[in-house]
Amino acid sequence: MRTMILRLGTLATLTALVAHVGWAQEDTPKGEQVNPLTDVGLTVVKGDSLGDLLELMRQKRLVENEEHEALLRNFANQRDNQQRLLDDAVAELAEETQRGVQLEAQESANETEIANQQTIYDERLGSLRELFGVLQQISGDARGVFNGSIVSAELPNRGIFLGELAAKMGTAEELATVDELDQLHYLLLQHLVETGRVSRFPGVIDMMDGEKAQSDVVRVGAFNIVSRDGYVNYNLTLQAMNELPRQPSPEFTNTARSLFRADPGDVVGFAIDPTRGQLLSLETQRATFGEMVGSPLAPFEGSGCWLPFCNGQGGMVGSVIILVGIVGVLLAFERLIMLFLVSQRVAAQKKNPGEPREDNPLGRVIGIYHANREVDNETLQLKMGEAVLHETPSLTRNIAIVQVISVVAPLMGLLGTVIGMIQTFQAITLFGTGDPKIMAAGISTALMTTVLGLCVAIPTVLLHALVSQYSRSVLHVLDEQSEGIIAQHAEESGAPIGTRQEDAASGD
Repeated sequence: MRTMILRLGTLATLTALVAHVGWAQEDTPKGEQVNPLTDVGLTVVKGDSLGDLLELMRQKRLVENEEHEALLRNFANQRDNQQRLLDDAVAELAEETQRGVQLEAQESANETEIANQQTIYDERLGSLRELFGVLQQISGDARGVFNGSIVSAELPNRGIFLGELAAKMGTAEELATVDELDQLHYLLLQHLVETGRVSRFPGVIDMMDGEKAQSDVVRVGAFNIVSRDGYVNYNLTLQAMNELPRQPSPEFTNTARSLFRADPGDVVGFAIDPTRGQLLSLETQRATFGEMVGSPLAPFEGSGCWLPFCNGQGGMVGSVIILVGIVGVLLAFERLIMLFLVSQRVAAQKKNPGEPREDNPLGRVIGIYHANREVDNETLQLKMGEAVLHETPSLTRNIAIVQVISVVAPLMGLLGTVIGMIQTFQAITLFGTGDPKIMAAGISTALMTTVLGLCVAIPTVLLHALVSQYSRSVLHVLDEQSEGIIAQHAEESGAPIGTRQEDAASGD
């Protein structure tokens, strides 16, 4: 019964296929053979008999996909290849295992040989290890000395060889060659010689404006480098020469310029810096005379004050002291020049009393006598005394002002000192005494005003004494000549000068 059913199913399937083929053929143009199963990628497995078809249906292989068949064929091929690869891998594993055993044995033998060779190497090396250490230490120390010396400004790049030699000796694997030892010895001796030599060489100086200037410089041992304009700073970190922000005081800068202009073999005085630039840097930070005293154009420089010299360390009090001192000195010099000229004219008039001139006090006094020859002795004495008194103000003018300035200047300096100490104590109250720079401004004001007061008082006192002496000498000549003229007039008139006249003369 079951067989019958299968046969009927097969017949039905074939009938359906035949019908489908028939329908497909109806749509196909005449003369063309079309297989619809092939179009969908299927293929019909042929059977020679109904039994073969039945067997194919049982195996579900009646209709197969061509791609499926290709995959089956590929899988079969790969299965064969995988087996072959597996066999090859097994053979290679066995071979590598055997090779690993051989390498382990070789490694053990190599370790034993290395230990033996290291022992032989250490025995043969012996004291050479100390040589490596000494060379490494000397090379490293010399490199540090060279990089920290201004000799490198003239002889750069010496540390490269020393660094390479120190690194080579640090490995302790290779001996230094004779040439390397000679080079090390030569560099050490060269540095020793250069530190005691004055050398001129061309160099590049980094200027403050960022430019680089080519200029000849003179190196003084391992102490300083100078150029045409003065000292040059050598930056040990950058291994470069830099222009100083400003030169030190002239007493040092002049020696540097003298050394630069000197010829080979000349002996000149020079101020060296044994600290390799530290003292020079501090010297450049010292306040100059202009910074201590101030600028006469301070009101026009945006200093915030309206008096000349008020931007100095003395402040406003120092400015007033300087201005008063200038006034006193100018008045004193004006008096000195005027009295000098007057004394010269008086001396010339004294030699020629018979011809009085109006360009000098003595000539004017003698002119009074010539105008009053006919009066009595007492009247002439009064007129001569009046003439001398009339000349006195012009001869003693402004001398008292110079004297007052010589007295007031130190008092003003004392006032500035008190003001500076008040500022110092205020800074101490606010900030304590931990930073001396905070108190420096007040102390500078206190000391600078005292110095300015004394600097004004001392010359004005001397000038006052000199001017007073000049004026007294001229007045003494006038008094002497007037008394002589009166005595001569009394002698010529035959009327002796009475007691009253003598008292009046002595009072004058």
